[in-house]
Amino acid sequence: MPRINPWLLCCFLAACMTLPSPAERRSVANSLAQRQGWSSLTIPAEPFDMVAYLPNVPTPAQRLTIYLEGDGLAWITGTQVSSDPTPRDPLALRLALAQPAGAAAYLGRPCQYGDAEVSHCSSRYWTSHRFAPEVITATDRSIDVLKAHFGAQRLTLVGYSGGGAVAALVAARRTDVERLVTVAGNLDPLAWTTYQRVQPLAGSLNPADQINALRAIPQWHFVGTKDDNITPALVQSFAERFPTGQRPVVRVEPGFDHRCCWAEQWPRLWRESLSR
Repeated sequence: MPRINPWLLCCFLAACMTLPSPAERRSVANSLAQRQGWSSLTIPAEPFDMVAYLPNVPTPAQRLTIYLEGDGLAWITGTQVSSDPTPRDPLALRLALAQPAGAAAYLGRPCQYGDAEVSHCSSRYWTSHRFAPEVITATDRSIDVLKAHFGAQRLTLVGYSGGGAVAALVAARRTDVERLVTVAGNLDPLAWTTYQRVQPLAGSLNPADQINALRAIPQWHFVGTKDDNITPALVQSFAERFPTGQRPVVRVEPGFDHRCCWAEQWPRLWRESLSR
């Protein structure tokens, strides 16, 4: 049996001890939402129960912006898969709460904020199958429910990180999306896995295969110069797949990385995304 390095073992155990539990991570989202008069809503969307956050009393609106969360806590380490993908700090929720005007709601990804031990919440849905057809269908159905809550007719979808892929794939199948916005969005998972030198997401769909369906939708894609997860080159490469006159706007933010400083600067960036 190989000898275990005691120092590495101590570091691993310390990391496990400091990792917030799923309940503690959901409490973070609840607290953020409650400060602004929002609360959670569980939406049955087979095969998943999806969790959304929205104002306690939604104001009827013709236009609604829905924010889609990133991959969350998908991995504990580079080789250890998380048992629950609920994010430690839900950045897309922070974006939704920072929107300066208009109606907004937030939608988590499958198996986030719920019981990830239920039968349909296999870890493949936050690893290889994170953008699987059933994930996109469940998200699409949940968006229908949120749209009905507000009585909305038109949608803007905002996706953070892996939520950018979900937003694009959902937009490609709908006719009511008038704007697609991503923040550090994973818009070409195949190019991303190649860049990161990890296994392709074999059970997932790829937004880069949906250029024809997306070309008529105005798009804004934000990415940070210091982001070594989703790099500016990856986002630019996706945009360059579009015909010249229909290319998405790509905004590269100096000094931003994968998490900083999107929520803090979101009011400014949100207004910028409306300028086209």
